[in-house]
Amino acid sequence: MKHTTCCVVGGGPAGMMLGLLLARAGIAVTVLEKHGDFLRDFRGDTVHPSTLTLLDELGLGPAFARIPHRLVERMQIQLDQGLVPIGDFRRIPGPHKHLAFVPQWDFLDLLADAGRAEPEFTLRMHTEATGLCTEGGAVTGVHYRCADGTAAELRADLTVACDGRRSVLRAAAGMPVRSFGVPLDVWWFRLPRHDGDPAGGVACFGSGQGMVVIDRGTYFQNAYLIRKGTDAALRAAGIETFRHRVTAMIPWLGDRMQAVRDWNDVALLDVRLDRLRRWSIPGLLCLGDAAHAMSPVGGVGINLAIQDAVAAARLLAAPLRSGTLTRRDLDRVQLRRWAPAAVTQAAQRAIHARLLGPVLTGDLTLARAGSSGPALPIRLLQRLPWLQAIPATAVGIGLLPEHAPAFARRESPITL
Repeated sequence: MKHTTCCVVGGGPAGMMLGLLLARAGIAVTVLEKHGDFLRDFRGDTVHPSTLTLLDELGLGPAFARIPHRLVERMQIQLDQGLVPIGDFRRIPGPHKHLAFVPQWDFLDLLADAGRAEPEFTLRMHTEATGLCTEGGAVTGVHYRCADGTAAELRADLTVACDGRRSVLRAAAGMPVRSFGVPLDVWWFRLPRHDGDPAGGVACFGSGQGMVVIDRGTYFQNAYLIRKGTDAALRAAGIETFRHRVTAMIPWLGDRMQAVRDWNDVALLDVRLDRLRRWSIPGLLCLGDAAHAMSPVGGVGINLAIQDAVAAARLLAAPLRSGTLTRRDLDRVQLRRWAPAAVTQAAQRAIHARLLGPVLTGDLTLARAGSSGPALPIRLLQRLPWLQAIPATAVGIGLLPEHAPAFARRESPITL
């Protein structure tokens, strides 16, 4: 049996960021990650302007710049008359006026390397949390299992669940969740990118389908939208039918759809949208998707999770260091981060109800160009281009951006 001040379960963006920040506050922190490395196809590989600013504050900006990545300055939608810009990151406040698309394993390796430079930071790979240790009604740590099957316990003053929308710790604690219905699931797949293809992100909608095409430099990462629960039926229609549907919707991708060889090249994301009513119980705090699972709409889940971690580190460092942590301290984290999560989810639910749901059932009147042209919001964005800063700011910065606490800032770039 071992002890740490803070046990963080899950080595994703929120878990790694929280571990790094607490370690810089001089707090003993152990991050448990069930996989042996970060080399997985995460697909959610967006690093937002607010996160890029945070990396600068942490002294990690130059190290991030050395990672191969793709910068995107505009969001576009494919209409009958061509590509139409709907979001312009060049108009947002702050030093970074773009999204960065970078393989998430490189981003996580960057945070892990920065953490290892701190004496109080421990990262344990191949270590899967399997349940909670409790005593007197409070969480006192976790049960875990190593790759060789060895089971043990890690005791902690605070346990933080950063283990995603299917959080093992959240389930073990029996914490009540409010779920919101969603009309869609997502198929992820890749296609080659050719010279002369549109740059940036492109969204397109057709009868009963929609797709977001994300420019990753040498290839496109594609999110193909399907009605919730129709995965099996659509796959039964055959891969060739799928190729034809994409080509009919976005003709300029037709010459490369053979790159999708079979259904093994198409991964399903079971979309969920939910939120814990209360993010903590004594000794346990949930952050990121474990506290509020987001829709992929806007690609903002990673940004919110990282901002949760920054707020938690700033608010909890002092009571953790002094050994005076209380339930009220944990509630302060939820109080700080509840509104950004709830407002973002409300916006996603509105988009589900007013755009994606109708489109996936065959109603194209919301965004198609016809005799009256595109829908009113899109016409306004074209007539008044400065309005394109609004969706860009909502996606890139969010409602309540967090900045690095003073104890974690580094004036000089960190050499990793």
